[in-house]
Amino acid sequence: MELTPSAHLDTFARDHLPPREQWPGLVFDLPELRYPDRLNCGAELLDRTVERFGADRPVFRDGAGRVWTYGELRGRVDRIAHALTRDLGVVPGNRVLLRGPTTPWLAACWLAVMKAGAVAVTVLAQARARELAVMCEMARVGHAVCDVRTVDDLVKAEVPGLRITAYGGDGPDDLLHLAARHPGTYEAVGTAADDVALIAFTSGTTGRPKGCMHFHRDVLAVADTFSAHVLRPEPDDLFAGSPPLGFTFGLGGLVIFPMRAGASALLLEQAGPKQLLPAVAEHRVTVLFTAPTAYRVMLDEVDAHDTGSLRRCVSAGENLPAATWRAWYERTGLRLINGIGATELLHIFVSAADDAIRPGTTGVPVPGWHARVVDASGEPVPDGQEGLLAVRGPVGCRYLADPRQTEYVRHGWNITGDTYVREPDGYLRYVARADDMIISAGYNIAGPQVEEALLAHPDVVEAAVVGAPDEVRGHIVVAYAVLRDGLPRDDSTAEALRTFVKDRLAPYKCPRRIVFLDALPRTATGKLQRFRLRQDEPGTRP
Repeated sequence: MELTPSAHLDTFARDHLPPREQWPGLVFDLPELRYPDRLNCGAELLDRTVERFGADRPVFRDGAGRVWTYGELRGRVDRIAHALTRDLGVVPGNRVLLRGPTTPWLAACWLAVMKAGAVAVTVLAQARARELAVMCEMARVGHAVCDVRTVDDLVKAEVPGLRITAYGGDGPDDLLHLAARHPGTYEAVGTAADDVALIAFTSGTTGRPKGCMHFHRDVLAVADTFSAHVLRPEPDDLFAGSPPLGFTFGLGGLVIFPMRAGASALLLEQAGPKQLLPAVAEHRVTVLFTAPTAYRVMLDEVDAHDTGSLRRCVSAGENLPAATWRAWYERTGLRLINGIGATELLHIFVSAADDAIRPGTTGVPVPGWHARVVDASGEPVPDGQEGLLAVRGPVGCRYLADPRQTEYVRHGWNITGDTYVREPDGYLRYVARADDMIISAGYNIAGPQVEEALLAHPDVVEAAVVGAPDEVRGHIVVAYAVLRDGLPRDDSTAEALRTFVKDRLAPYKCPRRIVFLDALPRTATGKLQRFRLRQDEPGTRP
């Protein structure tokens, strides 16, 4: 499939796509995935949705209860798009970094960048100066639109030639002040469906981030596959969740999916486990997106809040233990929709909902996607045998000028780096990240399996398992655990946990060392950073 003529005047993004021979195969099985050559995802999500559902429907609300309608959002987005192009000189193809807490204004800025034909570089509000400098250098960012409360780190990054424009402040150069002077209608740039719309950086669970380039059609494809066929939102749904908009899990779950369905989203600046349950009860949230760890933490307080409005709960970002799924179901009556996604593929590609859910598995390929389990040479392995998860569909990995492209894409498939087993009936069961497999005295040990056994103990809040070098065994299993408040972190507790694990797993899988921590290292998106635990010196041997 050849690229169509670009609308970008600044051709950096297209010029830095990987060579075509390094792309994965793309699949457009579903009729709704056959998009026209000219397509602007901002116009599709906003203008076309207004045409289908009307301007008076709610689209965003914030924690204070302020509600934006689709019509109000369109007027604000169009004014911002005018300010970007007329006042700031943004031209199609320019990279515009977006940074700020999760608010309707950040979502409006993202939509404005889309309609203006520029390329959004989405970053987390928690990113620090050094991280920002790296991402700006990689993506050759010339413009940054930043919540006034998060400008400092961007200034400290000292990015040469970067023009920083704040929003939400009082100054005459504030973006919203500039936007107010412009008309509330803006004709979206007629971008190509395969023009780059978004550069999303991986969350850094393994070190240096990678820039993932996604087209305008990709933004719609994730809504027209996972959201439309598995999540199945309704126009009256209210979405909420913990992932920030700088993370593709959040951008999809809080902007793309609700807007594609004519629904609305509650955008919370603070959306940890302690804030989500009260917000669900107060605003009558119906669709919730968060990580497995958050669902586990919320179990302690779920009975104190009215969750009766919820009808859909999505878990992604890391593996969902079967024990967490069952505990949530027993307490709420809600079946967690498990899923695996990747920044490289924008959102979830394996999942299952309702009666198709099978606890302990991720699910089956989402309609529009294909998945198989392969060996190191790319050949499918027999059902029941461990291998690497290989995926392809309407979206594929395209790293921004990164040699790791040939590691992720092999034999025309996206190799996610996850070890999986395909069951005879087609369900896919997660084993571990490929780099989380521990080989000890000749045994292959999946760290997440040991973690799940530890998490079944009522006194363990969080757990992470890694391999530590050992002269005799090659590696040994080391567990890091966060306990409930007030419990002793001593030898007797460690021994009790080891005994607990031995009752559930083969003895060779039992941790030989348990280290107690106040908290596990995580990215700003909540993903566990096992590589940091591997880098640390071992803790006290119990």
